[in-house]
Order: sequence, then C-alpha cells, then structure tokens
Amino acid sequence: MVAIRNEIIMKKTIVLLVALLLVLPLVASAELVSAIAALVNDEPITTYDLAKEEEAMKSGMGDTSALTTAAARAQLRQTALDALVNKKLIEQKVKELDIRVSDEEVRQAIEDVKKTNSISEENLVAALAARGITFDEYKVQLKDQLERLRLISLEVRSKIQVSEKEIQDYFSAHAGNYQVDEAFHARQIFLAVPAAATEDQQKRILEKAEKVLREAKSGADFSELAKKYSDDPSGKEGGDLGFLNKGELLPEFEKVLISMRVGEVSGLVRTSAGIHIIKLVDYREGKTQSLDSAKREVEDLLYKQKSEERFSQWLDGLRKNAAIEIIERK
Repeated sequence: MVAIRNEIIMKKTIVLLVALLLVLPLVASAELVSAIAALVNDEPITTYDLAKEEEAMKSGMGDTSALTTAAARAQLRQTALDALVNKKLIEQKVKELDIRVSDEEVRQAIEDVKKTNSISEENLVAALAARGITFDEYKVQLKDQLERLRLISLEVRSKIQVSEKEIQDYFSAHAGNYQVDEAFHARQIFLAVPAAATEDQQKRILEKAEKVLREAKSGADFSELAKKYSDDPSGKEGGDLGFLNKGELLPEFEKVLISMRVGEVSGLVRTSAGIHIIKLVDYREGKTQSLDSAKREVEDLLYKQKSEERFSQWLDGLRKNAAIEIIERK
C-alpha cells in the first residue's frame, strides 16, 4: 500500500515539476562576477549562482516593495543561500546513493505533462524558447528534479505510515471540515444580449431563444443544442457547467434550479448578460461526510503533513553532518 501511494504521489509530483519548469521566472542575463559564496562538503556555491537564486525569488514575489531596506535585502540573500545549500546537499546525496533517472523516464514524464495540459511538443519547445531554454537543457533540468524527487521518496516518504487511529482522531476533531455542499449539476444554452442591442435586435434574440427552448422541450439532445446555439464557452462541451454549489450561484440560477427535477429543462432565464436555458442533469444533497467517504482525503492530508515534517528533519540532519562554510555574507 505504501509503495502504491508513493508511486501515485511521485507521478502527480512529476507532472507538477514539469509544469513548474515551464513557468519558472527568467533570470537577468547580465554578466556577473563569480566568486565563492559558500562551500558545502568542499563543493562551491558561487556568487553567480546566489545572484540567480535571489533574482528568481524576487521574480516569484511579484511585489518587491518590502525589499527597500538593507536588512530585508540581506534576509533575502540569506534565504537564497540557505536554499542553495539545501539543493547542494540533496545533489550530493543523490550521487552518494547512485540514484539515476533514465532518458525513458524523462521522456515519459514529458509525455504525461503534454497529455495532461493538452500541449504539443512544438508548443512546449516554443514556450521553453521564450524563456531562453533549449529542449535539451530542459530535459537535463527535469532529470535533476526527478532524481531529487526519487531521493526524497526513498529517504522520507517510504518511511511514513498513517495509522487508522490517526485518521479517526483527526476526522473526529475536524468533522465540520468535511461537508458535502448541496449542489446542482447543470447544463446551459446561453444567448448573449449585448448591452447596446437595439429593441429589434433584442426581439430577434428572444425569438431565437424561444425556438431553441421549443427544441429542448421537445426532446432534442440538449448537449447538441448547446454546441449549436450557445454563446458561452461551455457550449463547446455541450453546455456542461459541472456541479454548482448552492449559495455560490447567480440568484436567478439558484431560484430556478432549486425548483427543478433531475432531467428537467427550465424556461427562459434572464440575467443582465442575456438569456439562459438550463437543464438539471444531477442533484447532490448537502450532508456531512462519513469517515469512510472522507478517509482517503484525511489520509492524504496527514501523509502530506508527516512528509513535510520528516523532510525538514531529514534535511536538518544533512546540514548538521555536513561541512558548510559560508564565505560571502552580503
């Protein structure tokens, strides 16, 4: 069971890692004078690497107004240096344990992400090029990330278990967090009425809506009608809106949906945007989840919490047993 869980988590994380590599912030390309910022078991971290890490962190912050003081900038530099020390320690452990990721595994990871995100290889290459990364460089980066992930799975996640009692205790203490909201699975056909539409235009749109409604009420396939007539992007998916939670709906929608039976088609529903025709596909009653139905979610949450705690402890252990010399403290 633990092995299966690790495999599922690793696969999900692989997809996330590949996606993250596509959106990592660009680092300024200006030439930087490189010196030694730190030594980790006699392996150097350069000031160039440190500057890149700082820039990446600043790009990720978005709002950098908090970095106006020297103390804040020094703290950012220290945070960046700590992150690089941790990365170096993990790289060294990967080499020590001879952890390897094959080219086929890298290829499969990329295929999984292309499939998940509906992106072609051409588009992937173009996205990378826009960030100044070649496809070959990308594969090297991904391979490094997968090796680190495998190390963490081996050293941390494989040694974690969540007991039945822990699951029961957590659920009992947080049962209020496991509510299934009352929800409506709906499809719609939407005919937009522009704010600037003339009276004549509004009349033609209404006549069209009444025609579509007659077809829907007479038993025509609602999904096909949505694909043919709907002005909403959901029309391409047959007007499918998925489950909509009560309390989060437009008042006009909620008023109609709570009075409908599953399979029923509404009349014309008017909103400020236009005219809607709604079909109630399914209904989910609001209730508190049972332990059995919430068990997997609770187990995953506890597993994640334990993983983060154990990883932090494991990394602290690596640092305590390493020879780390900080040379540059700017």
